[in-house]
This record gives sequence, structure tokens and C-alpha cells, in this order.
Amino acid sequence: MDIPANLSDLSALFRRLGAADPESWARSQLEEGIPQLHRYLWLRQAWRLVVDEGDTSWMDAHMKHAEVRPADPYAGVGLALKQCLAQGLDRQLLNDIVRGVQAEMLAGLAYLLEDPDFKEPELSDLGWGLFATDAAGQPVGPIWGLHESVLELDPTGRSMRPREV
Repeated sequence: MDIPANLSDLSALFRRLGAADPESWARSQLEEGIPQLHRYLWLRQAWRLVVDEGDTSWMDAHMKHAEVRPADPYAGVGLALKQCLAQGLDRQLLNDIVRGVQAEMLAGLAYLLEDPDFKEPELSDLGWGLFATDAAGQPVGPIWGLHESVLELDPTGRSMRPREV
């Protein structure tokens, strides 16, 4: 895919992809040289791995899997959920807890991509990163600053703040 090189077309692409402020993303990419399209798309895809605020059906899937295969990896999630619900805990409150912890993990991974923060001094010169690639899959440049936009892409638009009570 050729990334649009003018503000109007790039803004239109960000808008079509669902960006809340498409012109700002596009302007930053064009004027500052930051690969904002790559940043936006990585974060959008990562947020799709976080449970939806209003959908607790994932709980049923985990509990069913745990009943059928209680020794499988992650079966403990279903077993714990079943116990919590049997004790009368509210599904939405459990969902809010899981969603919050998943979003924190996403932010942590975004930081980790840029700063491995090794405790061992002899490893201080090692690192890694997330890179944009060309059509052949070859790295063309780093994608930095993901942690700066994690909360901005919260699908609720509340940057992980609680719902109004």
C-alpha cells in the first residue's frame, strides 16, 4: 500500500480507519516524519485484544473451555470465573477489572518495546523495537512512542476512566 503523501488523503485514510482526530495524526506524520499510520494501526489492533467494555461473553467461553479441558493452559481463568460468579460477583465488575488489567498490560508492552530496562548492567546495550516494513517485509524504520497513545485509542473514548455513575 502506498501511504498518501498529502494531508487531505492521509486524513481521509485515518478517518476511514476510525481515528478520533484524523487530521492531527496525518499532520504529525507529514510534518514531523513520525510513522503515525503504523502507530495508530498497531495500537488499534492491540486494543482489539482487550475485552470489550460491554461484552462479558468471553467469560462463558472461558468457563465452558475449563469444564471440558480443566488441565489446559488458561483453564484456571474459567475455573476462577465460575467460582466468582457462583459467589454472586457481578459480571460487569469482573469485566471492568479484567479490561483495566489488560489495558495496563498493553501500556506496559508499549513501554517495553522501547525500553527493556534490564536490571543486569552487562545487558544495558541490548534492546529491541517495533519496525515498519516495506512490501518485502524488510524493516524501514522504527515505530516509537506507542505508550504515548495507548489511552488515546481506548475504544470507549474515556482513556480508561470509569463510566459515569
